[in-house]
Amino acid sequence: MDLSDFRIGSEFTCSGRRYRCTDIGTRTVLAIQVDEATIASKELGEPVTTRLVSRQEAEAIGWFTGPPYSVIEHVFDEEDQDLCEPV
Repeated sequence: MDLSDFRIGSEFTCSGRRYRCTDIGTRTVLAIQVDEATIASKELGEPVTTRLVSRQEAEAIGWFTGPPYSVIEHVFDEEDQDLCEPV
């Protein structure tokens, strides 16, 4: 995909993962992964625990609502954008 192909809120795939565009810069695109999410939690005196949740569960609890987002925003530069496919 070219930079001009991205739209905020639109989805695309890259390397087998599905993403939603959250911001477009002059050379880069920011996006959140929306096919699944990893939730980490820590209780006092306990180790960190993580669990993988589906897209439907993550959307239901608001993890993909933003900005700000509760999940990591990934940066796609010009070389990464070449690997992206529109959905």
